[in-house]
Amino acid sequence: MAKTLRTSGDYNIKAGSGAAGTNTIKLDSKHTRITGDLTVDGSQTTLNVTNTTIEDQFIELNRNNSTAGVEDSGIVFNGGSGDNAILYFDASANEFAIATTSTNFQDGSTTKFEVATGNLTYRNIHVNASPSATTHAASKAYVDAQTSGGFTLRIAGDDSALVTVGTGNTLQFTGANGISTAATEPDTVTISLGNNLTNINSIDTGSSNGDLILRGNGTGNVVIDDTLTFSANASDPTATAQTIVYNKTAGGGGTGLYFRNSNISSGEVGELISKKKATALAIALG
Repeated sequence: MAKTLRTSGDYNIKAGSGAAGTNTIKLDSKHTRITGDLTVDGSQTTLNVTNTTIEDQFIELNRNNSTAGVEDSGIVFNGGSGDNAILYFDASANEFAIATTSTNFQDGSTTKFEVATGNLTYRNIHVNASPSATTHAASKAYVDAQTSGGFTLRIAGDDSALVTVGTGNTLQFTGANGISTAATEPDTVTISLGNNLTNINSIDTGSSNGDLILRGNGTGNVVIDDTLTFSANASDPTATAQTIVYNKTAGGGGTGLYFRNSNISSGEVGELISKKKATALAIALG
């Protein structure tokens, strides 16, 4: 016969001195159902059952933690006579970990696991051998298969010549003559031109018939600290508002060094006069 015990207020069942004592209350039935919320105030809950099913979509661990980065939390798997296994979040490292532990945490009564103190040994994760998405974890077998036959790195210069970097070798970018290189992680090589160039035998423009411009900074000048040589004869250039100095076969001036400016003598070609010619001309003119 079913019975209902109804009270108008709270109903307490207490065995002996309650939680401070040693007495036990047992509910002995095929099924025990609690309609409503269940709150257990104690230090440990033990379930001696074969199967446990939980309807909740999410389970909260470490419920009363109020300080970030202090307490680890996770699940301890009883290893019997061997080491326990744990799946947990390492709060100090801010990462998840799977490991085994030789320390006896049978009841999960710990707040901190530390590899540094010898408590843990990290373990492998068995994953799908053929991941299908870029976000899937890959197995060692899969990675080995993708890189079978070795990995070859080939570097091409501006001349398209290929250089092969073999296993165990180092690819080094060497700077010299005012060019410096610096390598930093990850995968960055910086090439800087921040010093005076030395041992440079020639400078050529990069385009056909292109100008080569030497320009000082601000009011600075372009200084030629040695002999300036014109190595070939040039044709008379087009007259511009800027004076163009060039070299061709010497004429009446006896220098072979000519100039042209659209604002001088209507842009006519002029030759610089040598000292000898100038002296002779001065004597002739009286």
